Amino acid sequence: MQWHEIESVQAERDLEVAVIDNAGTHPVAFPCRYKDGLWINAATRKHIDIRPTHWREWAIDREWAGH
Repeated sequence: MQWHEIESVQAERDLEVAVIDNAGTHPVAFPCRYKDGLWINAATRKHIDIRPTHWREWAIDREWAGH
């Protein structure tokens, strides 16, 4: 699956997002959603403090904790 620039994010959909931190660039381990200008954990619906750089569709067959 292809990564897209964060500026073209699709709101209200389960997404895989990539972030850059001290360890480098890596995807977040759980599906995220962009809603009302905030990032939320798609499973818990709680706000998460991340600043992703890229996004792509969350693969439906991908397993994650809480699913």
